[in-house]
Amino acid sequence: MNAGQLRTQFVQHEGGAVAFDDTGGAGPIVLGIPGMGDLRSEYRHLKPILQQAGMRVVTMDVRGFGETSSQWDDYSARAVGRDAVAIIRHLDAGPAFILGNSFAAGAALWAAKEAPNLVNGVVLLGPIVRDLPLSTVQKLALTIGFAGPWRIWFWTTYWASLFTKLRAPDHTEVKRAIARNLKEPGRMDALLKMLSLSKADTAAILDDSAVPALVVMGTNDPDFSDPGAEAEMLAAQLNAEAMMVEGAGHYPHVEAADAVGRRIAAFINAGRSLHRTSGAAPAYPR
Repeated sequence: MNAGQLRTQFVQHEGGAVAFDDTGGAGPIVLGIPGMGDLRSEYRHLKPILQQAGMRVVTMDVRGFGETSSQWDDYSARAVGRDAVAIIRHLDAGPAFILGNSFAAGAALWAAKEAPNLVNGVVLLGPIVRDLPLSTVQKLALTIGFAGPWRIWFWTTYWASLFTKLRAPDHTEVKRAIARNLKEPGRMDALLKMLSLSKADTAAILDDSAVPALVVMGTNDPDFSDPGAEAEMLAAQLNAEAMMVEGAGHYPHVEAADAVGRRIAAFINAGRSLHRTSGAAPAYPR
């Protein structure tokens, strides 16, 4: 599936090619990073809303997936954060705001930590930035689910279950695109490697994070036993605001693109306004 019909561009970085697309324009750069096992088309519904708000929207494919190289030495959130920074440097159009979904919320935080002069703010969408406890049944399901030739079906079925509010008209098309992508050599191996990685390193940087942040969580996100408590805890650690999207699952920016897009645009514009007024480092409402 073509992500918005934009031309795919590549940045060579750390021995691989990172794929991205760019709407262009003179507005602030907003870089969207999808979750693991997903494609940059994840931001297809949010993109036009942010464009209309005057943003220059860039979306990238994560290491291992989409049109980005499949084989890497490192698949961690920190490594994906370095890829995001490489794209921002390549564009050479000033600091960016980074959107990160699921594990990629950690990539956004790592990018901000390691290149604070290039990241003005982060939006964490259904963020998984710590190791979540798994029950014995969940562990068994994962073991069986990825054990045989049904593994792509298992992953895409799980992916589809994360939409609890509403499925976009192109939901089935996107699901098929993800399945096709995972059939390419090395991509399922990349997913399995990512799934095996601990997020303890990302959890360890939360208390020290200084980047302005907005946490967006669906009230029915199946990845959390209590999504509201998770969002509240993370917002407190980051001194950030939390937006709860009623009825949404793990992809609130897909299921409620209009509401989430408006909130993201307001978050970005408020910070830009304060920055222009003060001439200081960007500050955002928390």
